[in-house]
Amino acid sequence: MQLVAIRIFVDDLTAARRFYQETLGLPLAWDEEDSLGFDVGGNLIVESVPRSAKAEDRALVGRFVGCSLEVNNVEKACKALSAKGVVFTGPPERQPWGGTLAHFKDPSGNILTLVQI
Repeated sequence: MQLVAIRIFVDDLTAARRFYQETLGLPLAWDEEDSLGFDVGGNLIVESVPRSAKAEDRALVGRFVGCSLEVNNVEKACKALSAKGVVFTGPPERQPWGGTLAHFKDPSGNILTLVQI
């Protein structure tokens, strides 16, 4: 088996496009009416969930995603992204397994992770 894609659900695709493409600097692979694809070694798919969607669909927006994006220096990346307005949930934390994690929010409130291994 191989990981093909991670899906993130948002309520504002225009804000998500700016955030993921411009703020984070992820390369845009494709742009559809209700979704975006970013090439991060696999596909990071950002999908729009309309505000008029059913409650169970709306519940997909604004949650912990469990998606970690690797960086060479997490401290430096946090400072650079914070300067661009990215909101982190706390400072980077060294993990018992040796890596360092820093969690941040996208414009829809989804929480993603920077990881330095």
